[in-house]
Parts: sequence; C-alpha cells; structure tokens
Amino acid sequence: MPSLYHQLLEEVLQGDLRPGEVLVESALGKRFGVSRTPIREALRMLEQDGVLERINRGMRVRQTSAEEVLEIYGVRAILEAAAARDAATRRTDYDLATLDRILRNMSEAKNATPEEMAGINRSFHRAIWQAARNLTLADLLERLAVHLRRYPATTYTRAGRWEEALNEHQTLLEAIRKGDADAAGDVAEKHMWASRNVRLDMIRDGMTDLS
Repeated sequence: MPSLYHQLLEEVLQGDLRPGEVLVESALGKRFGVSRTPIREALRMLEQDGVLERINRGMRVRQTSAEEVLEIYGVRAILEAAAARDAATRRTDYDLATLDRILRNMSEAKNATPEEMAGINRSFHRAIWQAARNLTLADLLERLAVHLRRYPATTYTRAGRWEEALNEHQTLLEAIRKGDADAAGDVAEKHMWASRNVRLDMIRDGMTDLS
C-alpha cells in the first residue's frame, strides 16, 4: 500500500486536492485512520517538496501560476542539458538499449491518450537521468517533474506536439549514442524551451487550469 505521503501527493497531482485547498490534520487523520504524527510527517515532506505551503490555519495546496511555469522550465532546461551531457559520456550499452526501447514505444503510441504519452515521455527522460549517473541531478529533476505535474493538462494535448517531441528525442538519443556531450546538451535545452513555449500557449488559451 502506498505511504500516506504518496497517497496525498497523488491526490494533488490528479487534481483531487485543488490549488489553494486547506488540509486539516484532524480531518486527514479521521479519513486515513491514523494519528496526527504520520499526518504531520507527510505534510512536512510535501511542504519540503514545494507541493504544499504553510498558512496561518496550517497547510494548503500550493497555488499555480504562469510565472512558476517560467521558473520551472528555466531551471529544468539547465538541469536537463547537464543530464544529457553527462549521459553522452557515461551511458552504457544497457542505457542505450533502454532509450531505444522507450523511443520505439513512443513512435508506436500515436493513438495513445495525452496522459499515456506524458507517461512515456517521463520514462524517456528518467532513462537519461539514469544514464547520467548523477543522483543529485536526478533528484532535482524528479522534484521539478512533480511541480510540472501539478498543472493538469499535458502539453501532448496540443496537436502536433507528440510528433515534434518524438523528433527531438530521436535527435537527443543520437547525440548521446555518439558521445557528443555538447550536442546532447544543446538538443536537451532546446527540447525544454519548445515544451515551455507550448505550455505558455496553453495557459494563454485557457487550457491549463491555474485556479
């Protein structure tokens, strides 16, 4: 059974707990059938992750904003480029085989739902983080990925974005395969900027809930 932390995190990411919603320890304890100690620990961890924020009445789900999107992608572009550069020099044959398999799944998933596409995309990026052999970098990228998942609409709801991302991933994988760290870093950074631009277009068009 998932931990209390993971259960609450998933409820935030799935939108069951909405931005701005206040979490009451006593109500959570009654709902999950546990004392306040594990509740407080789970809430503390979620606050550290930036998912919750402290207010006078306790904790609430952190608000979302267009400014936060810019901040997240700005940092993520730097970190993804660093991971790609490291992956190009540290990847193993197993890493390449894993990336090849995920890319095949991606090319065969044209009829998948946007949420399924987003899941495959996350697998591809996590495989690059693994290939980079940098645990601190992977941990920071995981935290940023959680923040982006707080925005319910994936960029793959945008027509044509899946095909663009597939081409970007193919180019990135080839740079990693060749051991070209500079090229891998450049492609990864441009890939993040392309995703950011789609996300901002969605916000302007009202497709991403920022309530």
